[in-house]
Amino acid sequence: MADHQDRSFEELVAEGVAVPTEGWDFSWFEGRATEARPSWGYAVSLAGRLAGARAVLDVQTGGGEVLAFALGRAAGAPALLAATEGWPPNVARATALLRPRGVVVVDSGEDAPLPFADGAFDLVAGRHPVRPHWEEIARVLEPGGTYFAQHVGPGSAFELVEYFLGPRPEAARDTRHPDRERAAAEAAGLEVVDLRAERLRMEFHDIAAVVHFLRKVIWMVPGFTVEAYESRLRALHERIESRGPFVAHSTRHLLEARKTRKTR
Repeated sequence: MADHQDRSFEELVAEGVAVPTEGWDFSWFEGRATEARPSWGYAVSLAGRLAGARAVLDVQTGGGEVLAFALGRAAGAPALLAATEGWPPNVARATALLRPRGVVVVDSGEDAPLPFADGAFDLVAGRHPVRPHWEEIARVLEPGGTYFAQHVGPGSAFELVEYFLGPRPEAARDTRHPDRERAAAEAAGLEVVDLRAERLRMEFHDIAAVVHFLRKVIWMVPGFTVEAYESRLRALHERIESRGPFVAHSTRHLLEARKTRKTR
């Protein structure tokens, strides 16, 4: 466990601000924050699918860490590997990590059409895409191709979100509901063949972990800065010091869908 109890609020906040936010490597949190992992083991499951695929696209790859892990575990590699990412620091990070593994990283914004031909891939994967663009996913999949992904679910970490922003409307909790995503995937021409959801415990052991998390996962508290939320941060620091870790719960769902018909 980190020695957070011996350090001041100012020191911890400064550390949380100083940590780089590029990529999806969460190893910095070790000893100061925890999150239970879904039972299905997405990255290992993805590794098992790579060897049997011909052409693979990883959408919104972040820093490429999850795809790199899966490739390292896979028994073989597809002939074609591509990944998209839209945030420039992550594009550079993913390119450095994935290009030696034979992956072409394409700079493409999360709201942009996927820059690939119709039916180019037999497997499209994604871990925590901000928004899955179902029509585009269906378009670039070949008939019979598979979308395999882990998504953030509804109301994820809302205990932390509502600590800073106050109670959220019910509609805000429901935007990532797996039933809605099933309906959207089916409307785009995909058949959902597996859909599993879990609610998982999170613990924040010091205020540096909270600061870094909110800087890294920017959609949790939009526009978050230490200056804007200093009083709430200080109160939370005192709460953690006196009562122990701040507990929240993430939600995740595993979704597998198959393209059943020609789209567009």
